[in-house]
Amino acid sequence: MSRNGLIAALAVALLTGLLFGLWPQLDIAIAETFRNAAGQFGARDIGFLNQLRSKSMWVVGALAAPAFIAVIGKLIVPRRRMLIPGSAALFLISTLALAPGLAVNGIFKEHSGRPRPVQVEELGGPEDFKAWYDFSGACVQNCSFVSGEASGGYWTIAPAALAPPQWRAAAYAAAIAYGTAVGLLRMAFGGHFASDVIFAGVVTFLIVWIVHGLIYRWPRTRLPEGAVEGWLARAGLRLRGQRSAPAAATSPPSSEPPL
Repeated sequence: MSRNGLIAALAVALLTGLLFGLWPQLDIAIAETFRNAAGQFGARDIGFLNQLRSKSMWVVGALAAPAFIAVIGKLIVPRRRMLIPGSAALFLISTLALAPGLAVNGIFKEHSGRPRPVQVEELGGPEDFKAWYDFSGACVQNCSFVSGEASGGYWTIAPAALAPPQWRAAAYAAAIAYGTAVGLLRMAFGGHFASDVIFAGVVTFLIVWIVHGLIYRWPRTRLPEGAVEGWLARAGLRLRGQRSAPAAATSPPSSEPPL
């Protein structure tokens, strides 16, 4: 994850903030394109799209599962090699917890106050429309800003960052496309505005970028090879009533190149 990615994310945030801040009704105009002739968000009545939405997070679960399995497995059997490198497991789990979990669903969605498209007067609902920066809306919890499901989709940038160098650009493109597709589906259902989806991607990327730097790139915080495996091995042995792990309890150094 290079500095160019950070610059691009900040540029997107600045452009989106200005565009939807100076012209808040742009969010309404975009949401209007997803309504049918009856003034309804017709995607809600299409069975295939409902199934697609309900299964959209399966990809996230599939990509995150190896990290959780690796950690649990190491705690249960401390002397066995981890399914994936410990640093990779820590990276995937921490970014999933911090981005879609804490930042998006725990902070923004609980405190933004922004009603969803289906809830605002301009689109047939009872509530006043609020721009992305206005946290004075009537929504009490699980609000529109930012999109939780889109954040989950964009979180796939994290496993993409661990792809082999020759596949990394394609993995990043696939992750961004997936997050955008999830966000568009939520917009089609009237669940989120365009700015909700874009800022979900920005917030998620920034958290992934920072955690990746802490674990892999920045010398002062970069984890030594095998450190996470050693911590988990010692924790697992303590759970089994043993004091310390023998040398064989930790996995060999990760062969993953620094990013």
